[in-house]
Amino acid sequence: MPLLYTAIGVILLLILIMGFKLNTFFSLIIVSFVVALLLGIPPENIVASIESGLGGTLGHIGLIFGLGAMLGKLIADAGGAHRIAMTLINKFGEKQIQWAVVIASFIVGITLFYEVAFVLLIPIIFTIAKELNISIIKLGLPMSATLLATHSFLPPHPGATAVASEYGADIGMVLIIGILIAIPTVIIAGVLYPRIVERFMPGIFSPNRKVESIGEQKQFELEDTPGFGISVFTAIFPVILITLGSAIDMIQKTVGFEDNSFVVFMRFIGNASTSIVISLIFAIYTMGIARKIPIKTMMNSCSQAINVLGMLLLIIGGGGALKQVLIDGGVGDYIAKLFEDTSISPILLAWTVAALLRIALGSGTVATLSTAGLVIPILSQTPDVNLVLVTLATGAGSCMASHVNDAAFWMVKEYMGMSLKETFATYSVISTITSIVGLGFIMLLDLFI
Repeated sequence: MPLLYTAIGVILLLILIMGFKLNTFFSLIIVSFVVALLLGIPPENIVASIESGLGGTLGHIGLIFGLGAMLGKLIADAGGAHRIAMTLINKFGEKQIQWAVVIASFIVGITLFYEVAFVLLIPIIFTIAKELNISIIKLGLPMSATLLATHSFLPPHPGATAVASEYGADIGMVLIIGILIAIPTVIIAGVLYPRIVERFMPGIFSPNRKVESIGEQKQFELEDTPGFGISVFTAIFPVILITLGSAIDMIQKTVGFEDNSFVVFMRFIGNASTSIVISLIFAIYTMGIARKIPIKTMMNSCSQAINVLGMLLLIIGGGGALKQVLIDGGVGDYIAKLFEDTSISPILLAWTVAALLRIALGSGTVATLSTAGLVIPILSQTPDVNLVLVTLATGAGSCMASHVNDAAFWMVKEYMGMSLKETFATYSVISTITSIVGLGFIMLLDLFI
């Protein structure tokens, strides 16, 4: 019954948004109440569950999302995004620009959280699309697919890192083999599939799509923009900081030395939230002060970035509220019971459980961590299983079928100006392909290693 109630909630949400044209955030809250009642959560606990989910989601990404949007807007308004976009266009050409986007997204996505990488890259993607007079969706979908794969498969992302530790897998090997799996998976899900969609549903890729979440973009002459090197360095500065923090952590775990002042400091600046704060300060200097742009002008850009995020943040929080209701209602526990005393292959079991939890709960990280607890007892019974591949299978399952209870689903929808139907036809399918193709490559590797 919990899975049935979850399905009823999703259907009701679609009816409210697409049929009755209700505000998305309002619809998410209504559905959260209805699903909570169906799942048997005591009425006196429902509001607390919804508030916990909304606050927990925004508490996790609010600072990163808000400051990341400011950073992206500063780079865009200073002309840095324009410089990066024009350089990529000139180097790769219009026909190969999707590959440029995939490569840039892969580099940025290895260390940055999905949300941070998304808000940093979207102004550049928008600028490229505008210069070439093509749809932002044509470039946004490859970017989203790449970020999803790197976030799901690769350390130092929290899910992959935590589950590798739980299973006892070598994190370095998870990273190396994860990259080998992620590259062909991204090509299939993020490049080839959107081309198929464009052939059969060309209306989705209209270049005249209005995207309110990005806000107004300034026009620039190339000579008035900052240099390519400083623009790229400013954009990837959080990547550098987080990479340094992650590297110190990995070295410490490998070598086994104690914490000291340097390690604590590097871990502090390598934290995602801290790195964004430092990067924003750095951008104020490189994109503004160094180019004699008044502080007031830069702060206006920051204010504009936050103003257009208001409803989007609420929608993401509403998705978090629905996710928390599903967790508190015992949907995850019900799925766990389905796989008690199973004799299925640990790799396939890890993927299946993670996929079901992801579909039901919405959070890839929650699905990953919950799966570990169910799979570990099976691992003790199959000592010859490759723990690296089990880790990657868990990650592959955790990106299955992104839909209305996933914050990333709403980010993609709002930032690319798509309808619910279009987002299901594109991003939901892309996430499913990423999950299934990723599993396919993992099972293939299992035959040889």
